[in-house]
Amino acid sequence: MRVVVIGGAGYIGSHIVLEAIERGYDITVFDDLSTGFKENINENVQFIHGSTLSISDLSKLFKQNRYDAVVHLAASKAAGESMLEPAIYAQNNIIGGLNVINACSDYDIKIFIFSSSAAVYGLPDYNPLDEGHPLSPINYYGQTKLHIEESLEWFSNLKGIKYASLRYFNAAGYDLKKRIKSLEVNPQNLIPVVMESAIGMRDEVEIYGNDYNTKDGTGVRDYVHVSDLARAHIDSIDYISKENKNLAINLGNGIGYSVLDVIKKLSEISKKSIKYRIVGRRSGDSGTIIANAELAKRLIGWKARYSDLDTIINSTWEIYKI
Repeated sequence: MRVVVIGGAGYIGSHIVLEAIERGYDITVFDDLSTGFKENINENVQFIHGSTLSISDLSKLFKQNRYDAVVHLAASKAAGESMLEPAIYAQNNIIGGLNVINACSDYDIKIFIFSSSAAVYGLPDYNPLDEGHPLSPINYYGQTKLHIEESLEWFSNLKGIKYASLRYFNAAGYDLKKRIKSLEVNPQNLIPVVMESAIGMRDEVEIYGNDYNTKDGTGVRDYVHVSDLARAHIDSIDYISKENKNLAINLGNGIGYSVLDVIKKLSEISKKSIKYRIVGRRSGDSGTIIANAELAKRLIGWKARYSDLDTIINSTWEIYKI
């Protein structure tokens, strides 16, 4: 099967490429390298430099080869930034995403795997969150993901594209064989921020609130190992190929870890003291967000294998300590 991974030089994309190669897929990576890294591009793939914001670039991509499926990950991803710079998210996430969908329609590509997010749910009415939870984003990042999900549903009905909307919870960890080594630049997520503190790039970690209704007062999140995420993308392609049905599924561990759990685990593994400071809550943050991923298990046979906190922190520390 020939698959193009749009955003395949990024953190998650490069792990998806590894999984796809191991399954025997013929992979092309399409990336503008604005946030991805050339060193992430596997030597066994074809690389095409280009942007989802360029109709010309996308046309060249799809004219060069006949693809069976597209995996689309190229988007801006910081929820907080999306509230300060909505124009960037409108352009990169919505316009870029629609350009890719249109290109798939124009070139008769029938399988579309979309990197969505638990942010489409907004504040949880209950935990763990299942796919029946109302879709009510509280930040513009989540709204951009929902917009593309809804557009895919329309294109499926009108143009016959079959799609998977994969709603990630908190992607974390690194390839256990250490084949991906690039560190995120200016990270917004907790685990890389804590890692930067451990290696001296930051003086301290800011914890946004310690008065939530959780075991230690700090926010609890569901972390899913990036290699587990990668496997779900290929499983989704296989499912759609066989069943010719759409998917909208959660990808999470089903277990919540608090901010202090993460800090303590890294301190234990790294043998380093992690300084932190409690600051005020961030607007829109919830105390607890945990996934119910039973639908993914039932439909595509997926479950998290590497998403325990020890494996996530160990695999990340192995890269950061180098």
